[in-house]
Amino acid sequence: MLKGLKLIAALALLLPAAASPQAYQPPRHTVRAPMIADGSPYEILARADAGTQIERDRAPDAELDEHRKLDRALRALAPQRAGTVDAYVVVIALDSDPVFGREARIAGQVLQRRYGAAGRTIVLAGSDGNAPSALPRGTPETLAIALARIAELADRNEDAIILYTTSHGAPVGLYYNDGDSGYGLISPNRLAAMLDRLGLANRLLILNACFAGVFVPRLRSDTSAILTAASSDRSSFGCIAENDWTFFGDALINHALRSPQPLVSAFAEASGLITSWEAQYRVMASQPQISVGTGASRWLGALERRIPAAATQPVGRPAVETSRASMTRH
Repeated sequence: MLKGLKLIAALALLLPAAASPQAYQPPRHTVRAPMIADGSPYEILARADAGTQIERDRAPDAELDEHRKLDRALRALAPQRAGTVDAYVVVIALDSDPVFGREARIAGQVLQRRYGAAGRTIVLAGSDGNAPSALPRGTPETLAIALARIAELADRNEDAIILYTTSHGAPVGLYYNDGDSGYGLISPNRLAAMLDRLGLANRLLILNACFAGVFVPRLRSDTSAILTAASSDRSSFGCIAENDWTFFGDALINHALRSPQPLVSAFAEASGLITSWEAQYRVMASQPQISVGTGASRWLGALERRIPAAATQPVGRPAVETSRASMTRH
């Protein structure tokens, strides 16, 4: 018996080790974006204004799954309540780097709680880095569809849209980039055209990307509030894939908007935090921007009177822990 056990043990040493399950790897950017990164500035802007989106190497069954996820999320949105200023929250991560997926998920929670948007919040985002995303993909197309559905449900004179975008950006606008399979651009003209066509005039637009200030002149209106992570000619920071937050997302969403203070005060707090972090790393100031129309006070005031009295605590790793070598966005 003992000899038999020794023989089994010896044979076990000769067998190949069982393969350990591989850790999930989110999509990575390894090739140059087709049509988007090539051409003259005029050609790139023309594509962005037209709503450029390119999808390639998508499996049919995976695309069907994406359609079902989006359909479920849209069906879950509740109709507006007559006589109540309802907020509809759309949070979209337009890039597959996990920092944006992580940020979008928490931003959805914070904005939903702050603006009483339970049942009226949709988050469009890729993976958080741990597993494939259970959320609908964030693309120019899914953003347009979500906005159109909200326009059907909302009272456009009474209610408000709260839009938070997080991605890489460029002087032409926002990038959509899902690994090596999805590419696109959203310019200020394109976003304005979508919102105007749908009649979504009461809007809080929080645009987190480099050069996001380029959106302010085109989207500014009497009933709009616009916050951007940077001016039209500056980069913003903290967007490396391994982070939990970008600088702007951490300062505004994870800190300032968790407190029961007005939007303008929250922006001032966030800007101060960002300024101190950028000074610590000796980088060129991103210069976050804010524009609040005088007519926005009607719907914004109604929402802010309902902000929960208790603040919530920040979560995740602070964005300021980013190393200096990885500060600049792509």
